[in-house]
Amino acid sequence: MNNTGMNNTGMSNTGMSNENDLIINQEGAIGRIHLNRPTALNALTAPMAYKMKDQLDAWAQDDSIKAVIVDAEGDRAFCAGGDIRDLYENGKKDPKPGQNFWREEYKLNALIHNYPKPYIAYMNGIVMGGGVGISSHGSHRIVTENTMLAMPETGIGFLPDVGGTYILSRSPGSTGLYLGMAGARMNGADAIFAGFADHYIPSDKLPSLSELLIDGANVDTAIAVLSAEAPDGTLANLQTDITEGFSGATTLECVQKITAMAEAGSVWAAKTLKLLRRHSPIAISAAFTAISQARSFDTIEQCLNVEYRFAHRALLGTEFYEGVKAIIIDKNHTPQWQPPTLEGVTTDQLDTLFAPLGTEEWMSS
Repeated sequence: MNNTGMNNTGMSNTGMSNENDLIINQEGAIGRIHLNRPTALNALTAPMAYKMKDQLDAWAQDDSIKAVIVDAEGDRAFCAGGDIRDLYENGKKDPKPGQNFWREEYKLNALIHNYPKPYIAYMNGIVMGGGVGISSHGSHRIVTENTMLAMPETGIGFLPDVGGTYILSRSPGSTGLYLGMAGARMNGADAIFAGFADHYIPSDKLPSLSELLIDGANVDTAIAVLSAEAPDGTLANLQTDITEGFSGATTLECVQKITAMAEAGSVWAAKTLKLLRRHSPIAISAAFTAISQARSFDTIEQCLNVEYRFAHRALLGTEFYEGVKAIIIDKNHTPQWQPPTLEGVTTDQLDTLFAPLGTEEWMSS
């Protein structure tokens, strides 16, 4: 964690919010949404998410708006995630506000995925957790030399959400399992390879793109004019290792394969195993289950529904709180996971986490 409040879970631990955190305006035929919390790495708060959804709904019906640009203050972060400290501090007392926030945030993610107009996200800087949800579901997703994208939620006893399982399940080969279970980080080229982004544009060219769009240029043409080849990533060259390591039929089988690879001298496997061993066994197993299941789904809504079942129950259980306490509150990075090993995770536990919620289902209200 650094002194701005970001942690390696992709969620912010700063809960302050004000009306200037989200700046909304119209320039020409372009609707602009600007995240403005640079000292908190532009982390998404509940009021910001609600305001953003309401505005996008309005613009969808506004003929004067031809496209939407979403960007953020500064080069350090587009959006480092959501407000984790608030969920921790208030969830035990009353889980309802947190559950309601996730419900509405997921509706925002689905809205962006299905948006009827071009939705252009400038993914400049850190993009984690909730930041992925408001960028990687857009129609035009732009990365830069500053992009660092990850979904490391299993590190706090959670799973990739905000529609993340939809994208991860469609990443090449077993890449999505690797990224979702280990929380590995991606640069711009990797984000494009994994299906989280579409185009690479150097950050100093983004103002020019905005000017072209405001002046009425065709979105695809303007992006093509300014796009460049992204600097080398690592995911494409790791496909053989990733395929071998994540070819198991279960979470435990995958970890056993990666362990054998590490013992045989694989540097990638050793690094991946180190990541996996830090994270919650039940969260890693849940991520494996959700991403694998999402491969058979046709819509993002199906994925969000499964994610919400887990998220809803996370605030009723103990694993999420234990992860946040160890990583964010106490900062000792020694969570006491229950169960402590993958061998202790049962099918019944996973079935319970993903069981239907009845009247509390994500889209029930």
